[in-house]
Amino acid sequence: MVRAQASEDAYTAEPFVPGGGGLSALRRAAAECRGCPLHRDATQTVFGSGDADARVMLVGEQPGDQEDRQGEPFVGPAGRVLDRALEEAGIDPAEAYVTNAVKHFKFTQAEPRKRRIHKAPSLREMTACGPWLAAELAVVEPELIVVLGATAGKALLGSSFRVTQVRGTVLEEEIHGRAERLVPTVHPSSVLRADDREAAYRGLVSDLRVAAQALR
Repeated sequence: MVRAQASEDAYTAEPFVPGGGGLSALRRAAAECRGCPLHRDATQTVFGSGDADARVMLVGEQPGDQEDRQGEPFVGPAGRVLDRALEEAGIDPAEAYVTNAVKHFKFTQAEPRKRRIHKAPSLREMTACGPWLAAELAVVEPELIVVLGATAGKALLGSSFRVTQVRGTVLEEEIHGRAERLVPTVHPSSVLRADDREAAYRGLVSDLRVAAQALR
């Protein structure tokens, strides 16, 4: 217990990340991650999913309620919006690798059995989970990263990232020691919260078409 507490207080997943073995080894190791306190209340680690040879990697914020229960990323309402938008933009969801900047669900809950309300991860929590994302990038080596929302953008590009300033553009940046191309856009959950959902959805599709074009 003392060792687990020490790991949490350090706020880094680095000691839990294996040196090799591919995505399967990473997924098994991530299930035991105690690199920050978020693991305490979450049902399970939600690691990335998809082909290790995927040309495009989609990076979101963190698992939601359904993802936390099922153990897979983007299986809830936002995931359905994302799949539909990807297909319309010309990207096959089955050929993408999908993950999140943070691997555990952070939430608030007024009392037991009440609805769990999403709470955005802190910069410290994003940084703690960074070694997992770095390891995924090193294994998958995508041609393009689609950055879904502000939290993913800050995790990859720093705290000054603003999705509204760069969405729908192709960026070239060094990420975890690798030269990467990135296309930022909004998180699909923002479409569900928008006053004008159709306009928000069209904007998401437009950004994803930029990503599809960059992959040609």
